[in-house]
Amino acid sequence: MSQVIAFVDAAGVLEETGGVFRYVLVFLLAMVPAVEPFVVIPVGIGLGLDPIATGFAAFAGSVTAVGLIVGFQHRLVGWWRQRSGNDGTHSSGRAGRARRVWERYGLVGFSFVGPILAGIHLAALIAITVDGRPHRVVIWLTVGLGAWTVALVAGSVAGLSVLGLS
Repeated sequence: MSQVIAFVDAAGVLEETGGVFRYVLVFLLAMVPAVEPFVVIPVGIGLGLDPIATGFAAFAGSVTAVGLIVGFQHRLVGWWRQRSGNDGTHSSGRAGRARRVWERYGLVGFSFVGPILAGIHLAALIAITVDGRPHRVVIWLTVGLGAWTVALVAGSVAGLSVLGLS
């Protein structure tokens, strides 16, 4: 349900904005949990923004969010433990699925599957917490986000074309 609300909100905000600020907004919205590129890319392209510029802005926003999460990992983990009362030994829901993917496929596989299973933010936090090598985590998550960005842009353009809306 939150993805539907995020989709509608992102569309409304992007529609009200004009010019180059639309791409700045795509960048910023790609950094927001629940919006992320999985919502903002199809919405932006559906509203008529340039697919390449939209993909680039969303990718840059996602990679920036990953970098910030990796950089502030210790503070984020402390905040999460205090907020949730979870010491990290019990994982359920999205975090549990993401951890099972990590255990099976490692960082490389997780970099491609984690963002869709857990969201970019939680995937980055899990990856840096489990792996502990910031440069490697950022590189692999960037590769995974790049693949998802290309797929989302291509799928959005193709979907609009098939529907006769482009």
